[in-house]
Amino acid sequence: MMYCNGMLMMAFMTIPAILLIVTVLLGLVWLVRSTGVLTARGRPDTVSQTPEAELLLRRRYAAGEIDDEEYQRRLAALRGQPSAPT
Repeated sequence: MMYCNGMLMMAFMTIPAILLIVTVLLGLVWLVRSTGVLTARGRPDTVSQTPEAELLLRRRYAAGEIDDEEYQRRLAALRGQPSAPT
């Protein structure tokens, strides 16, 4: 009878400990995901902080569709900065 009570007490001590560990781990995962610190690949998320229009402008500049002067002028307009008259 004593053996059964010991096993029962051990189960009552182990289950809350496992639940506590799982809860802490889930809380950490939620915290990291909600802050947006990491992307799916584990690198800092910098691309999503750039507005979509700037990304499109960057792609057009990289593809050679617009020259440096046009890129700088449009980038300044997107960011709300006054551009120098040409």
